[in-house]
Amino acid sequence: MCLEARCSILILRDMKTVYDISVTLGEESIDFPGDTPFSREQIFAPTGDGGYALSSLCLSAHSGTHLDAPSHFLPEGKNLDDFAVRDFILPAQVITIRNSFSIEPAELRQHSFARGHALLFKTGNSMSGRCASGVFYKNYVYMTAEGADFCIERKVPLVGIDYITIEKYGDTHFPVHKRLLSKDILILEGLDLRSVSDGVYKLICLPLKIKNTEASPVRAVLLTE
Repeated sequence: MCLEARCSILILRDMKTVYDISVTLGEESIDFPGDTPFSREQIFAPTGDGGYALSSLCLSAHSGTHLDAPSHFLPEGKNLDDFAVRDFILPAQVITIRNSFSIEPAELRQHSFARGHALLFKTGNSMSGRCASGVFYKNYVYMTAEGADFCIERKVPLVGIDYITIEKYGDTHFPVHKRLLSKDILILEGLDLRSVSDGVYKLICLPLKIKNTEASPVRAVLLTE
């Protein structure tokens, strides 16, 4: 085992608490209108005479808790596999947003951020349970273009939100996605932050290892030391 791998194992063993901030596919996950809904079909099942279980999955690259890469909106943007694995393991700060409509710079300026930390926004989507309801609602807390500009100015590497999309519903110009992704800022959508308090954590959100993809479902967790 290489030294880097041994160090990673030691770091994980030293973590005291693990928070699963992912939604359960097919139960809690929300399908964005027009996207491929998640489904699982059992092909084979074990019997008393032997055999084995085998399932097939049908889902979108944007199903459930997932990461968006720049190529989601930018023709020449990076795919997820253009990022290093370490880009999906980083310190993250959870911030509660009190505004019941949107994430705005005025509220963000009330907080201090460490350079290089991801920002995960705990909004009314989590507090209401809407984030894991399994139902798409048009009214949810979203990020404004100005909020995205704030994150860009602070050189945030990753932005996360507790809903299936960070964008305001019906805005077909997608200003938040385009602003963030044009600066190679990853977008983590579909989080469930109901059990997490504000503070700094270690975020792990590893996408599936897929070639040339603009997005991927992830199992996102937060670790405390």
